[in-house]
Amino acid sequence: MANINVRIDNNVKAKAEAVFNSLGLTPTVAINLFYHQVIRTNSIPFELKADIPNEKTLNALNEIEQMEKQTKEHKKFDNIDELVEDLLK
Repeated sequence: MANINVRIDNNVKAKAEAVFNSLGLTPTVAINLFYHQVIRTNSIPFELKADIPNEKTLNALNEIEQMEKQTKEHKKFDNIDELVEDLLK
């Protein structure tokens, strides 16, 4: 048997262990289940995605919205070649 030492936020630990308890699991059993599922699926057994834009992306999206609200017409390009051609003029 091997030991694993993991640092985790106290609040996260408490909430996860409450879920484990409600399922009749100990943290050790829950972690073993996770490891076995990783082996069985050869992947992380849940979807990993960044569905919340970070602050930089949110700022860029807000800037685009503001630009679209302006009455002034902005140049639009269908592809990068058109953009580069316009920049080189």
